[in-house]
Amino acid sequence: MIVVRDFDRLKGKELVATIGFFDGVHLGHRFLIDEMKEIAKARNLPSAVITFPEHPRAVLHADYQPKLLNSFEEKLQQLETTGVDYCIVLDFTIELSRLSAKEFITSILAKSLHVKTLLIGYDHRFGHDRTDGFEQYVVYGTECGIEVLKASPYDEGNTAVSSSEIRKLLQAGNVAEAAYLLTYPYQLLGHIVSGYKVGRTLGFPTANIRVDEPFKVIPGIGVYAVWVEVEGERYKGMLYIGDRPTLNNGKDISMEVNILDFSGDIYNDSIRVSFVQYVRGDIKFDSLEELKAQLEKDRCTVNNLL
Repeated sequence: MIVVRDFDRLKGKELVATIGFFDGVHLGHRFLIDEMKEIAKARNLPSAVITFPEHPRAVLHADYQPKLLNSFEEKLQQLETTGVDYCIVLDFTIELSRLSAKEFITSILAKSLHVKTLLIGYDHRFGHDRTDGFEQYVVYGTECGIEVLKASPYDEGNTAVSSSEIRKLLQAGNVAEAAYLLTYPYQLLGHIVSGYKVGRTLGFPTANIRVDEPFKVIPGIGVYAVWVEVEGERYKGMLYIGDRPTLNNGKDISMEVNILDFSGDIYNDSIRVSFVQYVRGDIKFDSLEELKAQLEKDRCTVNNLL
């Protein structure tokens, strides 16, 4: 996949494209991109995904904080797995948001990006105020030489497939169902920071994690079985998200992982955790001894799950 930020690189080309924010690059997105690739193959043209590095609502509303499934770099990595030829990165600006659908199709898609065929998600709208619909897009496209097609709806039985539905699943702790809809385990990338070091006194030393992408969705409070990547190696891990009620930690939410069969100083190192399974909710124990006994059980559970 070639990532294009300089549109001059597209001169002389004709593309089959689709457009969207594609947060998560989930099953529904992949279905759309696969359909677009088939159309491109039939027309003997390269395929392209047009996406934005920033959430459009965050640009339009300064106080809006999006909850993201991917950082921009993670989104590019997932888009590459779809086998699309080009990923065109279009900066979403206030000026861009003021374009009507006709202006966007004519000046951006036709003139700047050289789109020959545009596949529109069956429920997707764009342009200022989103007042136009698919029928108008077809007319505007015809006027400037773009074939506009409507994508087939993705049907996965009774399971809703959308970025917002996956966010809800993660926040409820249902990381296994989220992974099915994403087609890959949900991941958090961060750095290891200093913690309270209580875990090591219990025989469960933990690495406290600060997530690099501030807008990433954090799964719900509880204990999870995860895979941990640190220092180029992959380990089993038992990850906790919560406010440590047994230690009367207040309302501050911490994220810490006990890496199974690992010892070493990894303070300040980067770390990636991939969520596999929810193990249990947060519990306030009457003593540290009870907490330690539960952690022993959790470690066995996690070891067996992974």
